[in-house]
Amino acid sequence: MTDLTSLKYTAEHEWVALDGDIATVGITDYAADKLGDVVFVELPAAGTSITANGVCGEIESTKSVGELYAPLTGEVVEINDAVDADPSLVNQDAFAAWLIKVRVDPADVEALMDRAAYVELTGGEA
Repeated sequence: MTDLTSLKYTAEHEWVALDGDIATVGITDYAADKLGDVVFVELPAAGTSITANGVCGEIESTKSVGELYAPLTGEVVEINDAVDADPSLVNQDAFAAWLIKVRVDPADVEALMDRAAYVELTGGEA
């Protein structure tokens, strides 16, 4: 189980776990619940440069298609091949089904929301 209190969050409903200069990124349970059954993800390839707040992918559910936003600026170093092959993993456990790993400036992570701020943003859900 991921320690949710150690994660950082964005207003676009992504979570970020930092390990050194590698940020692991996924969507929150709140986002997965609102999307419904996830059936497709389009993730940026390893080696791709992404820019904070820019679109870096797409997530499609039986209800809608949404854009994935980069929570931080950096270079994608890995995508979650398991989620790429079976997007429904996001619905099973959004905090285990990370999407991408990005090499970032660790100082940039501090600008993201902590869990309390995210829970307040979502009206008590996360």
